[in-house]
Amino acid sequence: MSDKIPVVININNKDVTLNIESRLLLVDLLRNNLELKGTHIGCDTSQCGSCMVMIDGKCIKSCSILAVQCNKKSIKTIESIGKENNLSNVQKAFNENHGLQCGFCTPGFIMTAIECKKNNLSTEEEVREFLDGNFCRCTGYQNIVKSIISFLKMP
Repeated sequence: MSDKIPVVININNKDVTLNIESRLLLVDLLRNNLELKGTHIGCDTSQCGSCMVMIDGKCIKSCSILAVQCNKKSIKTIESIGKENNLSNVQKAFNENHGLQCGFCTPGFIMTAIECKKNNLSTEEEVREFLDGNFCRCTGYQNIVKSIISFLKMP
């Protein structure tokens, strides 16, 4: 049994103090310890992007980082992006442009779309290149890209 390490992480604007094992992945902390199930595990190889979260404002695959590395950092998960009865602009864009099918990969795409906007991307080519680390097994990406472009045009 490994020793537990104390960490303080701001998760969705709430400071959380935890004692965690040094080998615990962030995705496992979010899903299993904190019950934030919107962050999905899709590939176990850090390739699909379904586990994407924002750490200090930058998209990171939460299966590729240890939770202890997030000590004193700010994490945003999909749970912080709008609510069912009050969708955020990015969620509205995905809804209006049919940017999802099964929805499994959608949280990762939404988090990535937010970073696209932060990076002032504007063209389909830029968006497609930025989505290189996100996989959808249901679609041909056309409506996902269309959704993101629509979101990028919103104020």
